[in-house]
Amino acid sequence: MKVSDVMTRDVVLAHPNQTICDAAKMMAESDAGALPVGENDRLVGVITDRDIAVRAVAKHLSPDTPVREIMSSQVLYCYEDEDIERVAQNMGGNQVRRLAVLNRDKRLVGIVSIGDVSHGVPPRVAGQAIADISKPGGSNSQTRH
Repeated sequence: MKVSDVMTRDVVLAHPNQTICDAAKMMAESDAGALPVGENDRLVGVITDRDIAVRAVAKHLSPDTPVREIMSSQVLYCYEDEDIERVAQNMGGNQVRRLAVLNRDKRLVGIVSIGDVSHGVPPRVAGQAIADISKPGGSNSQTRH
């Protein structure tokens, strides 16, 4: 099974100059916990609901704070034609719950979550990926920026 079989295609894109309040509203309207951030036709980051809580609210930042100040600038992605099992292992290894999905022209075509992926892989693979993602610390810890 390929990523394109399980990914979400309707992706809302935030801009780095938008406020975190705007990003939170966009998340609420699209029922999403993460938004890719794009500028000049390039992915430049991702912002999650947890970024807003930990990197902004917990530090008493204004709702008018630009997305770029709290987003993760490391953009991890997979390709739409990749095998889901490989992507599940990649997510576990990188301790991420979501990945941007690109086509081979490196254009954003969707987003895939560990929940999406878990429906297309054997239970042991999904379980291992979730266990790896859930390990404390790691390079994507919220306390690092």
